[in-house]
Amino acid sequence: MIDVTERAKQKLKQILSEKIDDPVAGLRLNANDKGELGLSIDIETPNDQVVEYEGSKVLLVEEKMAASLEGLTLDVVDTSEGPALTITQVT
Repeated sequence: MIDVTERAKQKLKQILSEKIDDPVAGLRLNANDKGELGLSIDIETPNDQVVEYEGSKVLLVEEKMAASLEGLTLDVVDTSEGPALTITQVT
C-alpha cells in the first residue's frame, strides 16, 4: 500500500471539502491505460484499502492496486502554482 504523508492527507481532505458534499465519498487512486495515476471521486467498495484523516475517508485504493504501490509515497510539494500532490519512490 502507498504511504501517505500527513501533509498529503491534509491536501486530500481539502480537495474533498472543496469539491464534494457527500460525506461517504472519497478520492480513489486509479491508473489509466498508460499506467499513469490519477484521482477520481468514488465511494468505498469491499476490499478497498482506505486512508482516513480527521474522520474522513480521504483516499481509496483497490486491493489489487494497493500491492503494486508498495514502496511509493504520496506527498505534497510546493510549486510556483501552489501545493501539488506528488508520488515518489522510497529509496
